[in-house]
This record gives sequence, structure tokens and C-alpha cells, in this order.
Amino acid sequence: MEEHFLHFNAANLLDATQSYQALLDRQGYMFMTLAGAMSTAELGKSLSEMIRQGKVQAICCTGANLEEDIFNLVAHDHYRRLPGYRDLTPEQEMEMCEQGLNRVTDTCIPEKEAMRRVERLLLEQWMEATEEGHTRAPHEYLWRLVDEGKLQAHYQIDPRDSWVLAAREAAIPIFTPGFEDSTCGNLATAATLRGQIESRVLESGLDCMKRLVGWYLEEATARPIGFFQIGGGIAGDFPICVVPLINQDLKLKAPFWSYFCQISDSTTSYGSYSGAVPNEKITWGKLGVDTPRFVIESDASLVAPLMFAYLLGW
Repeated sequence: MEEHFLHFNAANLLDATQSYQALLDRQGYMFMTLAGAMSTAELGKSLSEMIRQGKVQAICCTGANLEEDIFNLVAHDHYRRLPGYRDLTPEQEMEMCEQGLNRVTDTCIPEKEAMRRVERLLLEQWMEATEEGHTRAPHEYLWRLVDEGKLQAHYQIDPRDSWVLAAREAAIPIFTPGFEDSTCGNLATAATLRGQIESRVLESGLDCMKRLVGWYLEEATARPIGFFQIGGGIAGDFPICVVPLINQDLKLKAPFWSYFCQISDSTTSYGSYSGAVPNEKITWGKLGVDTPRFVIESDASLVAPLMFAYLLGW
């Protein structure tokens, strides 16, 4: 990268990576967001090591990325890759649906071995929490399954390649807004409609934001905190607004995010916040004039592992 990434988007990628390292060198923390299907892309192979080496201190992800890391952990051997996915007919897609193969671009997640296996165990946890009156964040139920060894017999990859397990070992916080928009979130909703569980067993969006406010107030007073965004959507939009929430709505004082980088393929000219250039975030009180700001316009499944490899010295 240092030899060849000297111009244009490549140089921007290198600058962003070196600025990430500079933040860590100042004893700063990095807050990472995961959108898209990065867990199914097996980002855990590098992200887990980033967590273990103290280069990521908190994660905000979609419910899909949370659950799909665990799906990959317990059902990897049953996944099916389809290099020629662009040539599939609607009839072939329906055949896969009937076979319980849910496609994400070129990769099919096996419903029986992945989703149903994990969902059954989660439902048991949620029903128990209903009886005991507990409320937990979505990832905490997955961590409990891991702690109790209920998934271990089904591991089909090296557990060190699971970023959810790495986050458990490092005890870093995970924030999952909009959990309902996921396979397990759908299951939870159905279970509430059937009267099997109560909605309060899962942390609400407001409670998730309150937890994030508490984390940011505590950590940002001690060190600079950067924001590394993979993709767009709720995984990035939800947490970045914690700063104006604290400053403008709570009337407290919190520093701006101290670094911002987004790997994006979103078009900026269509009113898309996910594709907005970082300067727009200054007007919303999220970033400062002097905040290092980068947008790498590329494929996150290529760029993120490359940046992580540089930071890990691989």
C-alpha cells in the first residue's frame, strides 16, 4: 500500500488507514459500524483480530450482521456459493427458497442449519427472560448461548474468526438499533404476537441510545474517539448522532468525534444521508472543522480487510 497506493482513491485509502493508526497512537478509541452483509462476507477473519489487538473498542451493527456472524460460526459447511448468481432465473431463485437457501449475492445461508438452530435456542432464552422479568440487548442473548456452551458442538469454523465471540472476550459494547429488521428480530416479533414472550425482553431503540450516551460520555472525556463506518444505513446513522444529542438535547458537553472514515458506494447527489460527504456532518454538530475526514468510494468487502491487514501488520 505504501509503495503503490499513491494517488486518487488508493491514496485516500492509505491516508485514512494511517490516520486511523494515528488516533490509536494517541490512545484513542475507535467506534466501528457494520452495515451490509459484512458478517456473511466473513469479515470476522480480520475484525476479530482487530478487536483482540485493541484496535476497535465498540461496535454498532445491524441485526443481520450480529446474527450472521453466529450463523457462519455454526453452519459454515452448509453455505452454498453461487459464482454465477447473475444468471439465475426467477424459477431457480424459487427453488432455492423452497430448499431453505436464502441468497446474499453469491452466498446462500442455509435456513435449517443456521437460522433455525440459533433461533430455537434464542427463543428459549427470551421465554426465560419473560418469566424472570429481564431485559437484555440482542447480543447479550447470543453471548449467553456462547457462555453456556450451547453452540460449541456446532462450530464449523475456528471460533477465533467470529467477531461476536471476540467482542465477548474483550468485553466491548455492541449496539444493535433496529434489531427487528433481521431474521431473529422477525422471530422475536412473531413470538410476541403469539404471546410467548414480552417485547421488553429485548432492549428498545431508545434504551440502546441511552446506553450509547452513557458510554460516550464516559469514554470521550478520557480520550479521543473515532468513527469508522462500513456502509451506510442505521448502523452508521444511529450512533453518529449521539454527539449532537448530548450537546443540543441534553445540554451537556461532549467533544466531536475525533476521526471519521466511511467506506461507501452510495451516491451523494440523491439526498442520501448514507452518501453524504463528511462536511455535511459538521452542520449537524457531529464532526468538527479539524476532524480528519475520509470517504473511500469502493467495495467494503475489499477495502475493510485491506485496511485491517495494514493496521495489524499482516
